[in-house]
Amino acid sequence: MPTFDFDLFVIGGGSGGVRAARMAAQQGARVALAEAADLGGTCVNVGCIPKKLYSYAAGYAESFEEAAGYGWQLPQAPKFDWAHLKAQRAKEISRLNGVYASLLKNSGVVLVSGWAQLLDGHTVEVDGKRHTARHLLVATGGTPYVPEIPGREHIAISDAMFDLDPFPKRLLVVGGGYIACEFASIFNGLGAQVTQLHRRAHLLTGFDDDVRQFLAHEMGKAGVDVRLNCEATSITRGAHGLTVTLARGQQIEADTVLFATGRVPNTQGLGLEAAGVKLDERGAIAVDAHYRSSVPSIYAVGDVSTRVQLTPVALAEAMVVVDELFGKGRRRLDYAFIPTAVFTHPNIGTCGYTELDARAKFGDVAVFSSEFKSLRHTLSGRSERTFMKLVVDRASDRVVGLHMVGADAGEVVQGFAVAMRAGATKALFDSTIGIHPTAAEEFVTMREPMPG
Repeated sequence: MPTFDFDLFVIGGGSGGVRAARMAAQQGARVALAEAADLGGTCVNVGCIPKKLYSYAAGYAESFEEAAGYGWQLPQAPKFDWAHLKAQRAKEISRLNGVYASLLKNSGVVLVSGWAQLLDGHTVEVDGKRHTARHLLVATGGTPYVPEIPGREHIAISDAMFDLDPFPKRLLVVGGGYIACEFASIFNGLGAQVTQLHRRAHLLTGFDDDVRQFLAHEMGKAGVDVRLNCEATSITRGAHGLTVTLARGQQIEADTVLFATGRVPNTQGLGLEAAGVKLDERGAIAVDAHYRSSVPSIYAVGDVSTRVQLTPVALAEAMVVVDELFGKGRRRLDYAFIPTAVFTHPNIGTCGYTELDARAKFGDVAVFSSEFKSLRHTLSGRSERTFMKLVVDRASDRVVGLHMVGADAGEVVQGFAVAMRAGATKALFDSTIGIHPTAAEEFVTMREPMPG
């Protein structure tokens, strides 16, 4: 039997990598983790956490606007301090980096700082030093994709948006996915003049069609200039900032141009080819149901391998790998009914199938929907509305799709996701007493299906 330095060597200190390293070490395995940047990966450093903090910051602008309707008279116009927000965010992220380091240390994981490269199925090199392990786990996540267009050097990616200097008075966002929509909403709320371009006819490809249209309308009402069927072809810098030329010849001036046009797996420079690890058509590490790559000793989890780019999914996949290698090998991950949220203004929360996908899978479905002004806005003076939708498989009466656009949609949908995982039927929804007055109660009071 060959002797290895470690039982498991993890490449990547993001959510999935840290979880796998910690849990494996707690099972008694000898574990090392290599990370070249700050611990926590995209989610902690330039993703979920700072983005949600900035979303909260943008929300205060809405609250100040609403306060007068409830009798609050602000002595002077609120003033936003971008530098203060950045400093507070940096402080919190630094704290979280330390938490991750402590979790690894306390679990007995050996932290190796530096860029790791695979040499073969059992050997990793970090800054000239070689380490061997019985099993290797690649958890390097993804990175923003930037297209090859003239003026590419002037483009900002989502990672850079948290520390822009100065604050952009004019922001152009290119893209129609959730990252593009979130940053458009956030900077609009913080006071920037925001234009969002998307080359397709609707935002948020893959989401329910009614949700896509409703959100675009609400973002437009809030002040985001949403331009669909538009494509940027070049960017130039001049005396008055950046000029973006569109495919039809129009030009838009901006201080910052964010391209949020997708993410690609972080597989470059890892030595995957040398180790014999095969990639799929997206350039991601191809894995089987147990997250094993084409090399039996090498596994991969998270955005570097999966199509479901969500932090909780990476965490769950990491737990499956640890159980496979050091546990009883019984844990599996079911990708059905994974809830997700988009922190636009208003928020989106969704779980299960879109109406289109449900019709394709189940055939005969019933659709229930409701649109209304929430109680909060009866006095706030704001025109924001809420949208909710249920998709039901008529044969089983099971609720197979649940969608919401409105305040705290993610918080609302998380609870309903448990019921959907348990197979809740529309009859069970109908027999559940709602909490009044809340927006969430609408999900258990919708009675009449839409025609068709």
